[in-house]
Amino acid sequence: MVAKKVCVIGAGISGLASAHELRREGHHVTVMEQSPGVGGQWLYDPAPDGGDPLGTAGVHSSVYASLRLIFPREITSFSDFPFYPRDDGDARRYPAHGEYLRYIRDFCDKFGLMDAVRLNTRVERVAMAPSDGGLQWVVKWTQQRGEAESELITEEEVFDAVVVAVGLYTQPSLPTINEMDKWRRRQLHSHSYRVPDSFRNEVVVVVGCHESGKDISLEIRKVAREVHISVRCLDDVIPGVLKAVSRHQNLYLHPKIERLCEDGTVVFTDGSCVVADAVVYCTGYHYSFPFLDTGGLVTVDDNRVGPLFEHTFPPALAPSLSFVGVPKGVNVPRFYEMQARWVAQVLSGKRTLPPVEEMLRSVAESDRAREMAGVPKRFAHHVVDSEYCDEFGEKYCGFPRLPEWKKELLLASVGNMRDNVESFRDEFDDSDLVRDREGWSPRAIVGDDHEGTPTRGHL
Repeated sequence: MVAKKVCVIGAGISGLASAHELRREGHHVTVMEQSPGVGGQWLYDPAPDGGDPLGTAGVHSSVYASLRLIFPREITSFSDFPFYPRDDGDARRYPAHGEYLRYIRDFCDKFGLMDAVRLNTRVERVAMAPSDGGLQWVVKWTQQRGEAESELITEEEVFDAVVVAVGLYTQPSLPTINEMDKWRRRQLHSHSYRVPDSFRNEVVVVVGCHESGKDISLEIRKVAREVHISVRCLDDVIPGVLKAVSRHQNLYLHPKIERLCEDGTVVFTDGSCVVADAVVYCTGYHYSFPFLDTGGLVTVDDNRVGPLFEHTFPPALAPSLSFVGVPKGVNVPRFYEMQARWVAQVLSGKRTLPPVEEMLRSVAESDRAREMAGVPKRFAHHVVDSEYCDEFGEKYCGFPRLPEWKKELLLASVGNMRDNVESFRDEFDDSDLVRDREGWSPRAIVGDDHEGTPTRGHL
Protein backbone atom coordinates (compact mmCIF):
# COMPACT_ATOMS: atom_id res chain seq x y z
CA MET A 1 0.00 0.00 0.00
CA VAL A 2 1.32 3.43 -1.00
CA ALA A 3 0.30 6.68 0.72
CA LYS A 4 0.12 9.63 -1.67
CA LYS A 5 0.05 13.38 -1.14
CA VAL A 6 -3.28 14.37 -2.66
CA CYS A 7 -4.88 17.74 -3.34
CA VAL A 8 -8.69 17.82 -3.42
CA ILE A 9 -10.12 20.92 -5.10
CA GLY A 10 -13.42 21.89 -3.49
CA ALA A 11 -14.99 21.30 -0.08
CA GLY A 12 -18.53 20.61 -1.18
CA ILE A 13 -20.22 17.22 -1.00
CA SER A 14 -17.94 15.58 -3.59
CA GLY A 15 -14.77 17.10 -2.15
CA LEU A 16 -15.55 16.09 1.42
CA ALA A 17 -16.49 12.58 0.31
CA SER A 18 -13.13 12.44 -1.48
CA ALA A 19 -11.21 13.65 1.56
CA HIS A 20 -12.96 11.11 3.78
CA GLU A 21 -12.23 8.14 1.49
CA LEU A 22 -8.66 9.20 0.75
CA ARG A 23 -7.90 9.49 4.44
CA ARG A 24 -9.55 6.16 5.12
CA GLU A 25 -7.10 4.66 2.64
CA GLY A 26 -4.13 6.30 4.37
CA HIS A 27 -3.35 9.15 1.97
CA HIS A 28 -2.18 12.62 3.02
CA VAL A 29 -4.96 15.00 1.99
CA THR A 30 -5.21 18.76 1.50
CA VAL A 31 -8.59 20.21 0.53
CA MET A 32 -8.56 23.67 -1.06
CA GLU A 33 -11.79 25.64 -0.85
CA GLN A 34 -12.25 29.18 -2.17
CA SER A 35 -15.22 29.96 0.11
CA PRO A 36 -15.02 30.86 3.82
CA GLY A 37 -16.74 27.61 4.81
CA VAL A 38 -17.35 24.03 3.74
CA GLY A 39 -20.52 22.89 2.01
CA GLY A 40 -20.09 24.04 -1.57
CA GLN A 41 -23.53 24.81 -3.01
CA TRP A 42 -25.10 24.47 0.42
CA LEU A 43 -23.16 27.42 1.81
CA TYR A 44 -25.98 29.91 1.29
CA ASP A 45 -25.17 33.56 0.58
CA PRO A 46 -28.05 36.06 0.38
CA ALA A 47 -26.02 38.45 -1.84
CA PRO A 48 -26.06 36.51 -5.07
CA ASP A 49 -24.59 38.08 -8.15
CA GLY A 50 -22.07 40.88 -7.60
CA GLY A 51 -23.90 43.02 -10.15
CA ASP A 52 -23.81 40.33 -12.85
CA PRO A 53 -27.20 38.52 -12.73
CA LEU A 54 -26.42 36.48 -15.86
CA GLY A 55 -22.91 35.40 -14.87
CA THR A 56 -20.78 34.33 -11.96
CA ALA A 57 -19.29 37.57 -10.70
CA GLY A 58 -20.90 36.90 -7.36
CA VAL A 59 -21.03 33.92 -5.04
CA HIS A 60 -20.34 30.27 -5.68
CA SER A 61 -23.68 28.98 -4.38
CA SER A 62 -26.91 28.79 -6.38
CA VAL A 63 -29.09 28.07 -3.35
CA TYR A 64 -32.13 30.32 -2.92
CA ALA A 65 -33.68 31.23 0.43
CA SER A 66 -36.64 28.81 0.40
CA LEU A 67 -34.84 25.80 -1.08
CA ARG A 68 -35.52 22.39 0.43
CA LEU A 69 -34.10 18.99 -0.53
CA ILE A 70 -35.82 17.32 -3.46
CA PHE A 71 -35.05 13.82 -2.13
CA PRO A 72 -35.69 12.39 1.35
CA ARG A 73 -33.05 12.82 4.02
CA GLU A 74 -32.72 9.03 4.32
CA ILE A 75 -31.19 8.80 0.83
CA THR A 76 -29.22 12.06 0.80
CA SER A 77 -26.85 11.04 3.57
CA PHE A 78 -23.31 9.69 3.56
CA SER A 79 -23.22 5.90 3.81
CA ASP A 80 -21.54 5.88 7.22
CA PHE A 81 -23.24 8.94 8.73
CA PRO A 82 -27.08 8.85 8.60
CA PHE A 83 -28.96 12.14 8.32
CA TYR A 84 -31.20 11.56 11.33
CA PRO A 85 -33.67 14.27 12.42
CA ARG A 86 -32.54 16.46 15.29
CA ASP A 87 -34.87 17.78 17.96
CA ASP A 88 -33.33 21.25 17.72
CA GLY A 89 -33.46 21.50 13.92
CA ASP A 90 -35.62 20.99 10.84
CA ALA A 91 -36.86 17.45 11.35
CA ARG A 92 -38.86 17.22 8.12
CA ARG A 93 -38.10 14.44 5.68
CA TYR A 94 -37.26 17.10 3.08
CA PRO A 95 -35.50 19.72 5.24
CA ALA A 96 -34.38 23.20 4.23
CA HIS A 97 -30.89 23.94 2.93
CA GLY A 98 -29.66 25.24 6.28
CA GLU A 99 -30.34 21.91 7.94
CA TYR A 100 -28.40 20.07 5.26
CA LEU A 101 -25.45 22.44 5.65
CA ARG A 102 -25.44 21.70 9.37
CA TYR A 103 -25.44 17.98 8.57
CA ILE A 104 -22.43 18.47 6.27
CA ARG A 105 -20.58 20.30 9.04
CA ASP A 106 -21.48 17.54 11.50
CA PHE A 107 -20.03 15.03 9.02
CA CYS A 108 -16.77 17.00 8.94
CA ASP A 109 -16.64 17.09 12.74
CA LYS A 110 -17.44 13.38 13.05
CA PHE A 111 -14.49 12.35 10.87
CA GLY A 112 -12.10 15.20 11.71
CA LEU A 113 -11.94 16.54 8.17
CA MET A 114 -11.59 20.24 8.95
CA ASP A 115 -7.90 19.97 9.77
CA ALA A 116 -7.33 18.99 6.12
CA VAL A 117 -9.33 21.93 4.69
CA ARG A 118 -7.82 25.28 3.70
CA LEU A 119 -10.62 27.83 3.49
CA ASN A 120 -10.48 31.09 1.49
CA THR A 121 -8.01 29.33 -0.79
CA ARG A 122 -8.53 29.70 -4.51
CA VAL A 123 -6.80 27.32 -6.92
CA GLU A 124 -5.36 29.37 -9.78
CA ARG A 125 -3.59 26.69 -11.81
CA VAL A 126 -3.07 22.94 -11.83
CA ALA A 127 -0.36 21.77 -14.23
CA MET A 128 1.58 18.60 -14.89
CA ALA A 129 5.01 18.25 -13.32
CA PRO A 130 6.73 15.13 -14.70
CA SER A 131 9.28 13.64 -12.34
CA ASP A 132 11.45 10.55 -12.07
CA GLY A 133 8.85 8.94 -9.85
CA GLY A 134 6.00 9.49 -12.31
CA LEU A 135 3.54 12.25 -13.05
CA GLN A 136 3.01 14.87 -10.34
CA TRP A 137 1.04 18.11 -10.25
CA VAL A 138 1.97 21.69 -9.41
CA VAL A 139 -0.92 23.49 -7.76
CA LYS A 140 -0.76 27.28 -7.63
CA TRP A 141 -3.10 28.81 -5.08
CA THR A 142 -3.92 32.12 -3.46
CA GLN A 143 -5.22 32.55 0.06
CA GLN A 144 -6.78 35.55 1.74
CA ARG A 145 -5.51 35.69 5.32
CA GLY A 146 -7.11 39.03 6.16
CA GLU A 147 -9.03 41.89 4.60
CA ALA A 148 -6.01 43.88 3.45
CA GLU A 149 -4.63 43.27 -0.05
CA SER A 150 -1.19 42.70 1.48
CA GLU A 151 -2.60 39.66 3.29
CA LEU A 152 -3.29 37.84 0.02
CA ILE A 153 -0.58 35.22 -0.47
CA THR A 154 0.23 33.10 -3.50
CA GLU A 155 2.15 29.85 -3.38
CA GLU A 156 2.86 26.72 -5.41
CA GLU A 157 2.85 23.19 -4.08
CA VAL A 158 3.60 19.80 -5.64
CA PHE A 159 1.21 16.87 -5.16
CA ASP A 160 1.30 13.23 -6.23
CA ALA A 161 -2.35 13.39 -7.27
CA VAL A 162 -5.20 15.86 -7.73
CA VAL A 163 -8.92 15.19 -7.34
CA VAL A 164 -11.14 17.77 -9.05
CA ALA A 165 -14.35 18.09 -7.03
CA VAL A 166 -15.63 21.57 -7.84
CA GLY A 167 -19.33 20.79 -8.23
CA LEU A 168 -21.90 21.18 -10.98
CA TYR A 169 -23.89 24.31 -10.22
CA THR A 170 -21.58 27.30 -10.46
CA GLN A 171 -21.23 28.31 -14.13
CA PRO A 172 -24.66 29.31 -15.54
CA SER A 173 -25.65 28.01 -18.94
CA LEU A 174 -27.71 30.47 -20.99
CA PRO A 175 -29.84 29.75 -24.05
CA THR A 176 -29.33 31.44 -27.39
CA ILE A 177 -32.41 33.55 -28.11
CA ASN A 178 -32.91 35.97 -30.98
CA GLU A 179 -32.38 39.61 -29.94
CA MET A 180 -31.62 38.58 -26.37
CA ASP A 181 -28.93 41.25 -26.20
CA LYS A 182 -31.43 43.97 -27.18
CA TRP A 183 -33.95 43.21 -24.44
CA ARG A 184 -33.56 46.04 -21.93
CA ARG A 185 -35.71 44.77 -19.09
CA ARG A 186 -34.50 42.55 -16.29
CA GLN A 187 -32.83 39.22 -17.11
CA LEU A 188 -31.24 36.89 -14.59
CA HIS A 189 -30.15 33.29 -14.26
CA SER A 190 -31.53 31.15 -11.44
CA HIS A 191 -27.98 31.20 -10.04
CA SER A 192 -28.73 34.79 -8.96
CA TYR A 193 -32.23 34.18 -7.63
CA ARG A 194 -32.75 34.29 -3.85
CA VAL A 195 -36.21 35.63 -2.92
CA PRO A 196 -39.35 36.51 -4.94
CA ASP A 197 -40.02 39.96 -3.44
CA SER A 198 -38.59 41.98 -6.34
CA PHE A 199 -41.09 40.40 -8.76
CA ARG A 200 -44.15 41.68 -6.93
CA ASN A 201 -46.99 42.59 -9.34
CA GLU A 202 -44.76 41.91 -12.33
CA VAL A 203 -45.19 39.72 -15.40
CA VAL A 204 -42.36 37.19 -15.35
CA VAL A 205 -41.20 34.63 -17.92
CA VAL A 206 -39.35 31.62 -16.48
CA VAL A 207 -37.32 29.65 -19.02
CA GLY A 208 -36.97 25.97 -18.11
CA CYS A 209 -39.01 23.64 -15.98
CA HIS A 210 -36.64 21.28 -14.23
CA GLU A 211 -36.09 21.37 -10.45
CA SER A 212 -35.17 25.03 -10.06
CA GLY A 213 -37.61 26.14 -12.77
CA LYS A 214 -40.54 24.45 -11.03
CA ASP A 215 -39.62 25.73 -7.57
CA ILE A 216 -38.92 29.29 -8.65
CA SER A 217 -42.03 29.55 -10.86
CA LEU A 218 -44.28 28.36 -8.07
CA GLU A 219 -42.68 30.73 -5.58
CA ILE A 220 -42.72 33.81 -7.81
CA ARG A 221 -46.35 33.27 -8.82
CA LYS A 222 -47.37 33.98 -5.19
CA VAL A 223 -46.29 37.64 -5.57
CA ALA A 224 -46.24 38.23 -9.35
CA ARG A 225 -49.18 39.26 -11.51
CA GLU A 226 -48.40 36.51 -14.04
CA VAL A 227 -45.76 33.81 -14.45
CA HIS A 228 -45.22 32.31 -17.91
CA ILE A 229 -43.16 29.10 -18.06
CA SER A 230 -41.34 28.46 -21.34
CA VAL A 231 -40.23 24.87 -22.03
CA ARG A 232 -38.20 23.20 -24.75
CA CYS A 233 -40.91 20.64 -25.53
CA LEU A 234 -44.50 20.80 -24.26
CA ASP A 235 -44.87 17.02 -24.62
CA ASP A 236 -42.17 16.47 -21.98
CA VAL A 237 -43.84 18.54 -19.26
CA ILE A 238 -44.48 16.33 -16.23
CA PRO A 239 -48.01 15.79 -14.87
CA GLY A 240 -47.37 17.76 -11.68
CA VAL A 241 -46.54 20.93 -13.62
CA LEU A 242 -49.67 20.58 -15.77
CA LYS A 243 -51.67 20.15 -12.58
CA ALA A 244 -50.14 23.30 -11.07
CA VAL A 245 -50.82 25.35 -14.23
CA SER A 246 -54.47 24.28 -14.24
CA ARG A 247 -54.78 25.10 -10.58
CA HIS A 248 -53.36 28.64 -10.53
CA GLN A 249 -54.92 31.35 -12.67
CA ASN A 250 -51.71 33.39 -12.96
CA LEU A 251 -49.53 30.47 -14.12
CA TYR A 252 -49.15 29.79 -17.86
CA LEU A 253 -47.26 27.31 -20.03
CA HIS A 254 -45.59 28.13 -23.36
CA PRO A 255 -43.20 26.53 -25.89
CA LYS A 256 -39.69 27.89 -26.52
CA ILE A 257 -39.05 31.59 -26.91
CA GLU A 258 -38.67 32.70 -30.52
CA ARG A 259 -37.29 36.16 -29.74
CA LEU A 260 -37.11 38.94 -27.18
CA CYS A 261 -38.18 42.39 -28.36
CA GLU A 262 -36.72 45.69 -27.26
CA ASP A 263 -40.11 46.91 -26.04
CA GLY A 264 -40.39 44.03 -23.53
CA THR A 265 -42.41 41.65 -25.69
CA VAL A 266 -41.53 37.96 -25.47
CA VAL A 267 -42.54 36.01 -28.58
CA PHE A 268 -42.92 32.22 -28.38
CA THR A 269 -42.50 29.73 -31.23
CA ASP A 270 -46.25 29.13 -31.49
CA GLY A 271 -46.81 32.82 -32.28
CA SER A 272 -48.16 33.78 -28.87
CA CYS A 273 -46.54 36.64 -27.01
CA VAL A 274 -46.54 38.48 -23.69
CA VAL A 275 -45.13 41.80 -22.50
CA ALA A 276 -42.90 40.90 -19.56
CA ASP A 277 -41.04 42.78 -16.86
CA ALA A 278 -38.41 40.08 -16.29
CA VAL A 279 -37.02 36.84 -17.68
CA VAL A 280 -35.54 34.22 -15.33
CA TYR A 281 -33.35 31.58 -16.99
CA CYS A 282 -33.59 28.24 -15.16
CA THR A 283 -31.48 26.64 -17.86
CA GLY A 284 -28.86 24.75 -15.91
CA TYR A 285 -25.10 24.94 -15.70
CA HIS A 286 -22.02 23.92 -17.64
CA TYR A 287 -18.80 22.28 -16.52
CA SER A 288 -15.86 24.60 -16.14
CA PHE A 289 -12.30 23.96 -14.97
CA PRO A 290 -10.44 27.19 -15.79
CA PHE A 291 -7.57 26.32 -13.46
CA LEU A 292 -6.80 22.97 -15.09
CA ASP A 293 -3.92 22.84 -17.59
CA THR A 294 -3.64 19.40 -19.17
CA GLY A 295 -2.28 20.39 -22.55
CA GLY A 296 -5.57 19.47 -24.19
CA LEU A 297 -5.72 15.95 -22.72
CA VAL A 298 -8.94 16.85 -20.90
CA THR A 299 -11.48 19.14 -22.58
CA VAL A 300 -15.09 20.23 -22.20
CA ASP A 301 -17.00 19.91 -25.48
CA ASP A 302 -20.72 20.77 -25.48
CA ASN A 303 -20.75 20.07 -21.73
CA ARG A 304 -19.09 16.68 -22.08
CA VAL A 305 -15.92 16.35 -20.03
CA GLY A 306 -13.62 14.02 -21.80
CA PRO A 307 -12.31 11.63 -22.20
CA LEU A 308 -13.31 10.27 -18.76
CA PHE A 309 -13.30 6.56 -18.02
CA GLU A 310 -16.49 5.86 -16.04
CA HIS A 311 -16.93 9.61 -15.50
CA THR A 312 -13.88 9.58 -13.20
CA PHE A 313 -10.41 9.05 -14.72
CA PRO A 314 -8.93 10.75 -17.83
CA PRO A 315 -7.08 7.72 -19.27
CA ALA A 316 -3.87 9.48 -20.32
CA LEU A 317 -3.45 11.09 -16.88
CA ALA A 318 -4.83 8.39 -14.60
CA PRO A 319 -4.63 7.77 -11.77
CA SER A 320 -2.85 10.97 -10.71
CA LEU A 321 -5.74 13.11 -11.99
CA SER A 322 -9.37 12.24 -11.31
CA PHE A 323 -12.80 13.86 -11.17
CA VAL A 324 -15.38 13.23 -8.45
CA GLY A 325 -18.87 14.70 -8.78
CA VAL A 326 -19.25 15.03 -12.56
CA PRO A 327 -22.23 12.64 -13.08
CA LYS A 328 -25.77 13.96 -12.81
CA GLY A 329 -28.90 12.02 -11.94
CA VAL A 330 -27.08 9.78 -9.46
CA ASN A 331 -27.81 9.24 -5.79
CA VAL A 332 -25.81 11.97 -4.01
CA PRO A 333 -23.62 11.73 -2.00
CA ARG A 334 -23.60 7.93 -2.34
CA PHE A 335 -22.26 7.80 -5.92
CA TYR A 336 -19.61 10.40 -5.13
CA GLU A 337 -18.47 8.21 -2.24
CA MET A 338 -18.10 5.32 -4.69
CA GLN A 339 -16.00 7.40 -7.05
CA ALA A 340 -13.86 8.68 -4.19
CA ARG A 341 -13.30 5.23 -2.73
CA TRP A 342 -12.28 3.92 -6.15
CA VAL A 343 -9.83 6.80 -6.61
CA ALA A 344 -8.37 6.25 -3.14
CA GLN A 345 -7.90 2.51 -3.69
CA VAL A 346 -6.31 2.96 -7.12
CA LEU A 347 -3.87 5.54 -5.74
CA SER A 348 -2.87 3.24 -2.89
CA GLY A 349 -2.32 0.29 -5.22
CA LYS A 350 -5.18 -1.78 -3.81
CA ARG A 351 -6.85 -1.72 -7.22
CA THR A 352 -5.56 -1.21 -10.74
CA LEU A 353 -6.99 0.49 -13.79
CA PRO A 354 -7.21 -1.09 -17.26
CA PRO A 355 -4.53 -0.12 -19.80
CA VAL A 356 -4.91 3.37 -21.29
CA GLU A 357 -5.97 2.00 -24.68
CA GLU A 358 -8.69 -0.09 -23.11
CA MET A 359 -10.06 2.86 -21.13
CA LEU A 360 -10.07 5.07 -24.23
CA ARG A 361 -11.88 2.35 -26.18
CA SER A 362 -14.48 2.07 -23.43
CA VAL A 363 -15.09 5.84 -23.48
CA ALA A 364 -15.41 5.82 -27.28
CA GLU A 365 -17.89 2.94 -27.18
CA SER A 366 -20.01 4.71 -24.57
CA ASP A 367 -20.01 7.91 -26.61
CA ARG A 368 -20.96 6.00 -29.76
CA ALA A 369 -23.79 4.16 -28.01
CA ARG A 370 -25.29 7.43 -26.76
CA GLU A 371 -24.96 8.99 -30.19
CA MET A 372 -26.73 6.05 -31.85
CA ALA A 373 -29.49 6.31 -29.25
CA GLY A 374 -29.98 9.96 -30.15
CA VAL A 375 -28.71 11.27 -26.81
CA PRO A 376 -27.21 14.77 -27.23
CA LYS A 377 -23.57 15.17 -26.28
CA ARG A 378 -24.48 17.58 -23.48
CA PHE A 379 -26.17 14.70 -21.64
CA ALA A 380 -23.04 12.53 -21.62
CA HIS A 381 -22.82 12.59 -17.82
CA HIS A 382 -26.53 12.12 -17.07
CA VAL A 383 -26.75 8.77 -15.31
CA VAL A 384 -30.35 7.95 -14.37
CA ASP A 385 -29.83 4.25 -13.69
CA SER A 386 -29.74 2.92 -10.13
CA GLU A 387 -28.56 -0.49 -11.35
CA TYR A 388 -25.53 1.12 -13.01
CA CYS A 389 -24.70 2.86 -9.75
CA ASP A 390 -24.88 -0.39 -7.77
CA GLU A 391 -22.77 -2.23 -10.34
CA PHE A 392 -20.24 0.63 -10.39
CA GLY A 393 -19.76 0.39 -6.63
CA GLU A 394 -19.47 -3.38 -6.57
CA LYS A 395 -17.11 -3.58 -9.54
CA TYR A 396 -14.67 -0.80 -8.76
CA CYS A 397 -14.44 -0.40 -5.01
CA GLY A 398 -16.49 -3.06 -3.20
CA PHE A 399 -19.19 -0.57 -2.23
CA PRO A 400 -22.39 -2.21 -0.89
CA ARG A 401 -25.55 -2.06 -2.97
CA LEU A 402 -28.33 0.33 -2.05
CA PRO A 403 -30.66 -1.36 0.51
CA GLU A 404 -34.04 -2.38 -0.88
CA TRP A 405 -35.99 -0.02 1.37
CA LYS A 406 -33.94 2.91 0.10
CA LYS A 407 -34.54 1.88 -3.50
CA GLU A 408 -38.26 1.74 -2.84
CA LEU A 409 -38.20 5.11 -1.10
CA LEU A 410 -36.21 6.64 -3.96
CA LEU A 411 -38.61 5.37 -6.63
CA ALA A 412 -41.63 6.47 -4.63
CA SER A 413 -40.21 9.95 -4.09
CA VAL A 414 -39.43 10.38 -7.80
CA GLY A 415 -42.97 9.35 -8.73
CA ASN A 416 -44.49 11.63 -6.11
CA MET A 417 -42.33 14.54 -7.29
CA ARG A 418 -43.50 14.05 -10.90
CA ASP A 419 -47.16 13.96 -9.93
CA ASN A 420 -47.29 16.50 -7.11
CA VAL A 421 -44.72 19.26 -7.62
CA GLU A 422 -46.30 21.50 -4.99
CA SER A 423 -46.86 18.98 -2.20
CA PHE A 424 -44.45 16.05 -2.65
CA ARG A 425 -42.15 17.20 0.13
CA ASP A 426 -44.92 17.10 2.74
CA GLU A 427 -47.34 14.44 1.52
CA PHE A 428 -46.15 10.84 1.23
CA ASP A 429 -47.34 7.39 2.16
CA ASP A 430 -44.65 4.85 3.06
CA SER A 431 -44.90 1.14 2.45
CA ASP A 432 -44.26 -1.32 5.26
CA LEU A 433 -40.76 -1.97 3.91
CA VAL A 434 -39.84 1.71 4.14
CA ARG A 435 -41.67 2.36 7.39
CA ASP A 436 -40.04 -0.47 9.33
CA ARG A 437 -36.41 -0.07 8.26
CA GLU A 438 -33.67 -0.47 10.81
CA GLY A 439 -32.25 2.58 12.55
CA TRP A 440 -34.91 5.14 11.59
CA SER A 441 -37.56 6.25 14.04
CA PRO A 442 -41.05 5.83 12.54
CA ARG A 443 -42.41 8.84 14.42
CA ALA A 444 -44.78 11.06 12.49
CA ILE A 445 -44.19 14.77 12.01
CA VAL A 446 -46.45 17.56 10.91
CA GLY A 447 -45.52 19.83 8.03
CA ASP A 448 -47.31 22.50 6.02
CA ASP A 449 -48.26 21.83 2.42
CA HIS A 450 -48.57 24.46 -0.27
CA GLU A 451 -51.90 25.72 1.08
CA GLY A 452 -50.85 25.67 4.72
CA THR A 453 -52.89 22.56 5.58
CA PRO A 454 -51.17 20.23 8.08
CA THR A 455 -50.22 16.93 6.49
CA ARG A 456 -48.61 13.85 7.96
CA GLY A 457 -45.87 11.54 6.87
CA HIS A 458 -43.34 9.17 8.41
CA LEU A 459 -39.66 9.47 9.11
